[in-house]
Amino acid sequence: MTTQAFDPQQYKERQRQEWDAVAAGWRKWWELIEAGAQHVSDRLVELAEVQPGQRVLDVATGIGEPSVSAARRVGPGGHVTATDQSPQMLEIARERAAKLGLQNMEFKEMDAESLELPEGSFDAAVCRWGLMFLPDLSAALNGISRSLTPGGRMATAVWDVPPKTPMVSLAMGVMQKMFQPPPPPAGAPGPFALADTSVLEKGLADAGFTDIRTERMTVTVEFPSAQDYTEFIRDVVPPVRAMLASQPEEKQAEAWRAVAEAAGQFAGADGVVRMPNETILVAARR
Repeated sequence: MTTQAFDPQQYKERQRQEWDAVAAGWRKWWELIEAGAQHVSDRLVELAEVQPGQRVLDVATGIGEPSVSAARRVGPGGHVTATDQSPQMLEIARERAAKLGLQNMEFKEMDAESLELPEGSFDAAVCRWGLMFLPDLSAALNGISRSLTPGGRMATAVWDVPPKTPMVSLAMGVMQKMFQPPPPPAGAPGPFALADTSVLEKGLADAGFTDIRTERMTVTVEFPSAQDYTEFIRDVVPPVRAMLASQPEEKQAEAWRAVAEAAGQFAGADGVVRMPNETILVAARR
């Protein structure tokens, strides 16, 4: 089947609009997600060798992770700059920081591929589940590299292949089976675009990073029920919502029932859905 050509600028604008559109959903669900993901943020801060008093950059921070975790680590003598292209997601991050009383953070609306930051202005950089959505990975990694001091560390997390990340892939798999949409344009980014670690490792090396190390962690997210998982997907996953938009109401209802049924395979005797997902962590030195 022939697919349309990939337009990076159209993709990026659509991404910004979509993340803005689901920000309310993330405000609703972030505590549940962070209950399962906090240890990833903590490990990224460790891998980036963040120390008290340092300056840290968080690229594509979304709801504020791992920037909040880094801000706790650097303390009042340090500083964290958190960037994201979605102003609505940044607003949630600001709310979290304010609620926690963190005054050593600033939030900047910024394209990860065009980081307008002073050269050598950060001791460490982090990014959790953001790089795989970028059309121009090289531009982002080069920008991060320029922003770091010599010897500064970067640590990032990306998702592994779909079978190992059901929280991300299950609902989309159900929808694709039901509606058989055309494949995405060749070269389009997506949640699993960096599951092949060689792509990210080469990108880091090309951007001047050395001492590149890779490890894996399991992220187990718990939903009170299969229906809660379904509501989570409805609230925060734009591609699923877009796929259903043109379907009649009865078809939409059928699709959501199918998603809940598929999620049920992860439910225990107590009805709680526990989804283990594999994430890949990569760290490197400037």
